[in-house]
Amino acid sequence: MKKQIWKPGTLLAPVPPALVSCGTLEHPNVLTVGWTGIVNTIPAMTYISLRPERYSYQLIKETGEFVINLTGKNLVRAADFCGVRSGREVDKFSHCHLTPLPASQVSAPVIGESPVSLECRVEQALPLGSHEMFLARILAVDVDEAAVDEKGRLCMERCGLVAYVHGAYYELGRQLGTFGYTVQKKKKPPVRKAPAGGRGDRRHGAKQTDKG
Repeated sequence: MKKQIWKPGTLLAPVPPALVSCGTLEHPNVLTVGWTGIVNTIPAMTYISLRPERYSYQLIKETGEFVINLTGKNLVRAADFCGVRSGREVDKFSHCHLTPLPASQVSAPVIGESPVSLECRVEQALPLGSHEMFLARILAVDVDEAAVDEKGRLCMERCGLVAYVHGAYYELGRQLGTFGYTVQKKKKPPVRKAPAGGRGDRRHGAKQTDKG
């Protein structure tokens, strides 16, 4: 295979077009962030990277709190709008008809229309150049009841999640496997027992004859 060598660039994909809410319930703001992910399991930790000139940057600097709201296909237009308009100019919650709900652990609001929301508190801010990374602890996860089955299992396939790839939004498609499926042992088919009496048994009352 022949490959071209390009200059360094941000071509890791797909990424989530996450709606990050900040501010307060009384004065909420939201912006769209692609630079986010999980950095640790115990404790659960995440990050977002923002340009210092963004309106939300100062809000998060002041409160040290934010909420990462996953974007379903019902929110893709909101995600696009909130990524190209500033909270200095427009109330994005109102414009996009988003519902700010109180979070359980932070002052920033949860977006009611999001299927899954991560309540976060900043533990460290790292200036990296064009962006500053807010390293944060996940304090709580808010899950839409419609995404939970009768056994209490979170069904992500019900969320209609969206991915962002090189300037375009895509709804996630069919499942190709599950974690660890390549090393799982195949289940052996059940062994069928022979009918009682072996091959020479009488069936349905038929009379057995000796042809020998």
